[in-house]
Amino acid sequence: MIAERNGVPAVSVMTSPFSDAAELMARVQGVPAHPFAVIEHPIATASDEGLDERAQEAVKRAVEVLIA
Repeated sequence: MIAERNGVPAVSVMTSPFSDAAELMARVQGVPAHPFAVIEHPIATASDEGLDERAQEAVKRAVEVLIA
């Protein structure tokens, strides 16, 4: 979010239970429109396949945001 506030395009990645806290933090940091790639929770117990799927989803969202 600091990069975004300084004019550098950025995307933050988090799992779904943390999206509300992340949106609040973005407002506090002065970038209320900061984009997020929200992935499925949990990641700690996800299989390798599950992690790969989540990573691909996050990258897809990040690319969509950063090239828009």
